[in-house]
Amino acid sequence: MSGFDILLTDWAHGQENLSRVRRAVFIDEQGVPEQLEWDAADAAAVHLLAVAESGQPIGCARLLPDGHLGRMAVLPAWRGRGVGRALLAAALNAAQARGLATLRLSAQTHATGFYARAGFIAVGDEYEEAGIPHVAMQKALN
Repeated sequence: MSGFDILLTDWAHGQENLSRVRRAVFIDEQGVPEQLEWDAADAAAVHLLAVAESGQPIGCARLLPDGHLGRMAVLPAWRGRGVGRALLAAALNAAQARGLATLRLSAQTHATGFYARAGFIAVGDEYEEAGIPHVAMQKALN
């Protein structure tokens, strides 16, 4: 990793920075309705926050206790610089540390190649979530 770090946090401590990234990517950029973005699962999740050397939040993801990874986002200026790969690697490590056998996610269809390169496989047909095409994917953890 160069120019950023990945931190583990929870909603109580990271809400402001996590919300900033999610609002910019999901609500502002992708048009996800605000009422669909925020839910009670945030309180129970382990959150991963990517921060630039300046301390600016640049990416995030959340891992739910049942092994679902979601809300993964990277600000446009930081895409293609390894932030997503680092967030995913940290999420995989966090899932394994919690003894989870499988990591599941709902991938936007444009991102399925990204997850496939990390060993995730598609399960089931394409579906729409928040007006965006998605595919369920999963990876068995060792």
